[in-house]
Amino acid sequence: MTSDPQPVTILGLGNMGTALAAALLDRGHPVTVWNRSPQKAAPMTDRGARLATTPAEAISASPLVIPCVLDYDALYGLLDGATDSLTGRAVVNLTSGSPEQAHEALAWFRSHGAGYLDGAIMTTPPGVGNPEVMLLYSGPRDVFDAHRHTLAALGDPVYLDADPALASLHDAALLGLMWATMTGWLHGAALLGTEKVPATAFTPVAMRWLSTVSNFLTRYAEQVDTGRYPGDDATVDVQIAAIDHLLHASAARGLNTALPGLLKSHMERARAAGHGADSFASVISVLTEAEGS
Repeated sequence: MTSDPQPVTILGLGNMGTALAAALLDRGHPVTVWNRSPQKAAPMTDRGARLATTPAEAISASPLVIPCVLDYDALYGLLDGATDSLTGRAVVNLTSGSPEQAHEALAWFRSHGAGYLDGAIMTTPPGVGNPEVMLLYSGPRDVFDAHRHTLAALGDPVYLDADPALASLHDAALLGLMWATMTGWLHGAALLGTEKVPATAFTPVAMRWLSTVSNFLTRYAEQVDTGRYPGDDATVDVQIAAIDHLLHASAARGLNTALPGLLKSHMERARAAGHGADSFASVISVLTEAEGS
């Protein structure tokens, strides 16, 4: 026996909030929306969403409330005067913020009788609703378990831990991985572009290489956790010699060498710290040092 789709309230109808509401409507959920500028709700109300005139009215309409606004100041501002309506609700906060703000929010919502999860959306608005896309959640497990089925309408719901800060921390870490990967790909595309190789030809080769790189990450993860970096594949010394080829090829073709130069500087610092014969995973030892130390 399948229960009826759960009613959900979305607070905030920017591009991401609108995408969240649309994904829920697509799955048949009754959706109530609120936005500071009511006219922005028209695309959702045309599809069957109900527009609330106040945050309190919106919160009272559903057992599950999903805020997605500019920042935490905006979140607390819209809840001013609506705190009585939070009692008994579950709040899954998809507003971007810091780990410290997530801890504060858990305590604040609990003080007003609401369950709380902190979340991070690991896609842009067009990806919301795709089951291959991750949405990360942290906070009390019972809140996640109670609403997991509904949250699956937004993408694959990945529960991390009871610590509410971990969704925000994972978000920051994964964005760092994304920017580093995309910038490395762009540098490679620029390098090959000097020889008239189109990015569309380079990219399938790059994607295949990334599958091999993922195997390196899996192997190095245990080394990072244990603090032991056996240099039985490719040592830091070998990597320094290899990156010199990238620096030379880039400089000879008039490309900016700041990115590979930065990478080499980290490797050289790791070698200076005694890790020349260790694996590349040992570079973490210099990344965990405070700037200027």
